[in-house]
Amino acid sequence: MSEEGGGYGITLAEKFFGFIIIIIGVLAIYFTFTSSSALGDFTGFFGFLSIFLLAIGVFLIIAKTEE
Repeated sequence: MSEEGGGYGITLAEKFFGFIIIIIGVLAIYFTFTSSSALGDFTGFFGFLSIFLLAIGVFLIIAKTEE
């Protein structure tokens, strides 16, 4: 069997999942830095985790899927 056209769905799913992770990362960054008074000393930690999510999402969008 040939699988020449089978990789498009996986590529699309990866890009969509990356886009969802970017949205979650941006929302996490927004809520982390707007509520920094409530977070106190943990603002940097949650800020780092939010930026990490954003970076993972960008990586998923720009990475090429091996076929």
